Amino acid sequence: MDLKKIVNKGINDLSPYEPGKPIEDLERELGIKNAVKLASNENPVGPSPRVLQSIENILKNTHRYPDGNATKLKEVIGRKFSVKPNQVTIGNGSNDIIEFIARSFLGTDDSAIYSEHAFAVYPLVVKAVGAEGIEVPAKNFSHDLDAMLDSIKSNTKIIFIANPNNPTGSFIGRAEILKFLDKVPEDIIVLLDQAYFDYSSFEDSDVDFDILNNFPNLVMSRSFSKAYGLAGFRIGYSVSSEDIANYLNRVRQPFNANSLALFAAEQAIEDEEFMNKCLQLNLEQKKVLYKGLESLGFHCLPSKGNFISFDCKEDSTGLFNRLLGQGVIVRTLGVYKMPNFLRVSVGLPEENLIFLEKLQLTMS
Repeated sequence: MDLKKIVNKGINDLSPYEPGKPIEDLERELGIKNAVKLASNENPVGPSPRVLQSIENILKNTHRYPDGNATKLKEVIGRKFSVKPNQVTIGNGSNDIIEFIARSFLGTDDSAIYSEHAFAVYPLVVKAVGAEGIEVPAKNFSHDLDAMLDSIKSNTKIIFIANPNNPTGSFIGRAEILKFLDKVPEDIIVLLDQAYFDYSSFEDSDVDFDILNNFPNLVMSRSFSKAYGLAGFRIGYSVSSEDIANYLNRVRQPFNANSLALFAAEQAIEDEEFMNKCLQLNLEQKKVLYKGLESLGFHCLPSKGNFISFDCKEDSTGLFNRLLGQGVIVRTLGVYKMPNFLRVSVGLPEENLIFLEKLQLTMS
């Protein structure tokens, strides 16, 4: 059987998303112990103790289906950020939200806009539904918002903006975001992907949910996978107008977020003291990595996230593999059209020192 004749034509030219290499795989393949993973922009501290101490309370009910409407988590988010629960959509990670938006608003006759060097999932979901993807060249490894506006076609339905952007770490300030949104036609949905919002807002003035009152075509998504340390639970959410949320929930799978994830998110979002400690540690250790990388001669892109992308001045695959041999996992960026770059996540102090020491060894 020739599957190419019957498969959705939009996915013919796609490749599966490649996550960072798991520690267990590296240790098994190379016989290495105590490997360090700095590849997937995870919070190295882990989740709030509040999550760990209370999670047993939910385990005894795991034979029951989770709350399909995520009612309690929506209420917690609503209180935390002064939004209505009906404005909130819960996803199996914020990736789920990206797919909801594509499935809700794109068809085979439509187009969507995203930036070069932006999150790899945008073109995946756009092409998977058979729509046209319009990739706009980046400007200094960041979104060129003026060029994105100029790229709007009569059939454009969605614009994707990642802020801060993964993998470049670039950040667009509040004033520039608002200026851009003012110019976007009201019949085009804008997804402002804020998976790294907690890090950027700790360092700079970022846009918050209050701007939704002025832009009914805006969807803002955030994740519990990064700063909250819940990557393994896969839980994220978006806030939008109630009308948009209604459509997103029409394509959301029943019980898309499991009971443990919902409960963990409810606990994590309330622990501000723990979050601030994690954000402060990230800021301090990011400076350590910048200093160490630059002292070794690498040019680093400025980042408002919990990661740094640095220029190896040649194809980075060799250095990536040498670091693997030393028990350190980072991330290649060839899929982002940045073949000379590696991305390193900000780890614990001891992990960052190991990375810098092993990096120096690979260069000697």
